[in-house]
Amino acid sequence: MSKDLTWKLLSSSYIHKGPWATLRIDKCEMPNGKIVEDYYVLEYSNWVNAVAITEDNKVLMVKQYRHAAGVISLEIPGGVIDAGEEPVHAIRRELLEETGYQFDEFELICTVYGNPSTANNKTFTYFTKGGKKVQGQHLDELEDLIVEEYTIDEVKQLLLNNEIKQAMHCAGLFYGMMKLGVM
Repeated sequence: MSKDLTWKLLSSSYIHKGPWATLRIDKCEMPNGKIVEDYYVLEYSNWVNAVAITEDNKVLMVKQYRHAAGVISLEIPGGVIDAGEEPVHAIRRELLEETGYQFDEFELICTVYGNPSTANNKTFTYFTKGGKKVQGQHLDELEDLIVEEYTIDEVKQLLLNNEIKQAMHCAGLFYGMMKLGVM
């Protein structure tokens, strides 16, 4: 029988509630009885992204500025899952909005936590192929991104050269490359 490592939540209060992130402070009891007085937790919505391959066998990527890190980031398309929205519907919507590409079939290839020590949300990554360009971008007010297409070999090299800095996107791409049998 394995040891129970779960902490018991004794109390919780909110410090900040915002549209993109919420900060709460928890008081917890560890299995050994030690009390953790101030444990800070960031609450975010869950996210979704996709390793999306076009009908021309190109991997869709997006470049955008990420203010917190101060970097231009090369990423796979994706975004926030709206309240009440299923992850697969969210990625279908995000791909169409961000890239103008429509995809029909999706396979969940991984679910990861960006930082489970301080944040409560997870990212669902899907694999999809055969996408067709059906419209222009329909970006949110604060989105400004460039859609780029890469060959599978180019994406492999970007990963191997550590040129994709977004950790959850790297994880999804590695799973996608394994799905394709190229890694």
